[in-house]
Amino acid sequence: MLMRSIALAGLSTLAFTTAALAEIEVHDAYARSSGPMAKAGAAFLHIANSGPEDDRLIEARADVAKRVELHTHIDAGDGVMKMREVGDGFPVAAGSVHMLKRGGDHVMFMGLTGPFEQGMTFPLVLVFEKAGEITVDVTVDLERQDAMDHGMDHGKMDHGSMDHGQMTHTE
Repeated sequence: MLMRSIALAGLSTLAFTTAALAEIEVHDAYARSSGPMAKAGAAFLHIANSGPEDDRLIEARADVAKRVELHTHIDAGDGVMKMREVGDGFPVAAGSVHMLKRGGDHVMFMGLTGPFEQGMTFPLVLVFEKAGEITVDVTVDLERQDAMDHGMDHGKMDHGSMDHGQMTHTE
């Protein structure tokens, strides 16, 4: 009887874990870099939370770079957008979509291990507080046009204390 109770408890836990994983979906994942010699790149995607509980993207990992961080752009109040790491991650509210997009929240790849070539794909592991790890395939799309391609003054981007020798504008 005790073994049966333990087995049922284990199955119940697995059912709840599976349900939590199914509540986060990632759509439209793509990456860019500014050229074949770029040392940095970024990924953009949509995170949909169809569940009843808020979640949070807290980490990202990929073998395409030495460092992978969650970043955002902050208006410093002087007309200069500053890119900063977001240590506590990105909230994904219940019943909503959080967009990682150019000029906003994104996944940053620093120290690329090779060039981002048009059409290549690579796995990106996204780690959520509640949903756990979700691996998505990211396609490199160097030709994609987004809102950031129009009207953004790239000369007014400040990447903070990052070594610009290792940084290339990717927005």
